[in-house]
Amino acid sequence: MPVVRREPDEDVDAFAAAVRSRRRQLRLRQDELADLAGVSERFVYSLENGKQTVQLDKVIAVLAALGMHLELHRGSAAEILRKTGARP
Repeated sequence: MPVVRREPDEDVDAFAAAVRSRRRQLRLRQDELADLAGVSERFVYSLENGKQTVQLDKVIAVLAALGMHLELHRGSAAEILRKTGARP
C-alpha cells in the first residue's frame, strides 16, 4: 500500500482527529482522558484541536492512555531533497 505524503498542517489535523476519534470511541470526556494521562484538560483540548506546539512527553502520555503509540517513518533522501529544493 503506497504511503500518501501530506503537508505538515494536514498531518497535524489528521493526528488531532485521530486522537479525538479514539477518545470518543472509548467514550471518554476530555477531563477523563486528562486524568488518565496525567495532563491538563486544556492540553487534551489543544492536542485535539491541532495546536502546532505541544510537549512530546505529554503527547506520548495521552496516546498511551488511549492505547495508541507514535510511529516514525524515515523518508527517502530524494524526498527530503525535493522538499528542501536542494540538489543531490
